[in-house]
Amino acid sequence: MHVAENYQRIREEVPDNVTIVLAGKTRTPEEIREVIEAGATDIGENYVQEAEKMYDSLGEETKKVRWHMIGHLQKNKINKALRIFDVMQTVDSLEKAIDINKRAKETGRTVSVYIEINIGSEMTKAGIKPEYEVVENLVREISELEYLNLEGLMTMGPRFGDPKDSRPYFRETKDIFERIKALNLSRVKMETLSMGMSNSYKFAIEEGSNMVRLGTVVFGERNFKNP
Repeated sequence: MHVAENYQRIREEVPDNVTIVLAGKTRTPEEIREVIEAGATDIGENYVQEAEKMYDSLGEETKKVRWHMIGHLQKNKINKALRIFDVMQTVDSLEKAIDINKRAKETGRTVSVYIEINIGSEMTKAGIKPEYEVVENLVREISELEYLNLEGLMTMGPRFGDPKDSRPYFRETKDIFERIKALNLSRVKMETLSMGMSNSYKFAIEEGSNMVRLGTVVFGERNFKNP
């Protein structure tokens, strides 16, 4: 089955209110072009360097989709990232938010950001502690940054074991999301809950996700020989 057919099949299965971000890591420009032509609206990249190559290869096609930074963003790559990405999903500290805000101000644009939560408290993963008070404090601090639009939360969810075992973690993230949303803070538009990947997206949607990040289920297994 072709990439386009995989995407269209999943798009039909997934509720209309759920955004599908297609993870471009290790994929070719031809594959990404194919899914854009099939109706994809959002593309995610893990690395700025890979994103630059993809973005520059696609030409006018880049304007047909929103670009999401879904990997760890290094301070020295923020300027390059701002050229490409519409959404930064992996803000996990006030320091990083301030750095993005400063560079965004210099370029005269505002940037959509999500706060990344390390819901499984895994040592190997980025994200802030999954404690409501910690999240609320960061939300309030980011809301003061003029060139950032805080629009949601993002989590990876644990990768170990049966994907069904991720349900409690997704549920906990959804609870934090709803509590933050209920604060009705000015300059905070808490609309997007980004959680669930190829192996777990169905469970994430059932637990309240309205944005999933899909790679292998659409493109097949990754080819790490690609740049």
